[in-house]
Amino acid sequence: MAVLVITGTGTEVGKTVTTAAVAAVAVAAGRSVAVLKPAQTGVGPHERGDADEVARLAGAVTTLELGRYPEPLAPATAARRARLAPVRPREVADAAAKLATEHDLVLVEGAGGLLVRFDDEGGTLADAAALLDAPVLLVVAAGLGTLNTTELTAREIRRRGLDLAGLVIGSWPEPADLASRCNLADLPVVAEAPLLGALPAGAGGRPPAAFRAGAPGWLAPGLGGTWDADAFTGSC
Repeated sequence: MAVLVITGTGTEVGKTVTTAAVAAVAVAAGRSVAVLKPAQTGVGPHERGDADEVARLAGAVTTLELGRYPEPLAPATAARRARLAPVRPREVADAAAKLATEHDLVLVEGAGGLLVRFDDEGGTLADAAALLDAPVLLVVAAGLGTLNTTELTAREIRRRGLDLAGLVIGSWPEPADLASRCNLADLPVVAEAPLLGALPAGAGGRPPAAFRAGAPGWLAPGLGGTWDADAFTGSC
């Protein structure tokens, strides 16, 4: 795949660290990688954003933001309150397509969930994925409550005719509670998509060298790694 869109079932589920892991594995395999963050909210002009964090963890990647807004709100709301131009799906698609002419892999990391609005016309990451005809990787939580948000998001992805590449658990707790262990079997069922990885809780806090060394073991072969869903599920 030339472009992979990465979204989540909500905020704080591990989208950025998952994006970094996918990027790290691709870089280690000798692929050129670009990370596109369409709309970065909640950071000032000179602060580090999500794309910068991906680059810190993953290594030599190209990063690009299309819009940056200071308040930690949905992009459309943050842009409106800051009196700045919003980012629109067509701009996202055009930027990703251009990056794809210069890189082996382009990772487009959304803000919040799939349907968080970029602009007041209702444009979303899902619209950008449709314009790109790109597969979507869904980052999900491990514990209680994740089945509902995962199924709703997966249904919407399919309803829009998009390709759901699979699921990654963005933060796997250790030790895992009963709900998390049971969800390993239930998540692929409710999403009708394979489980393609599980990142250990706190992975983003590891030193970059340790993060890069660990990343292949957190992602399935479909994402370039060595993680085995059956073995992982059996061990839990």
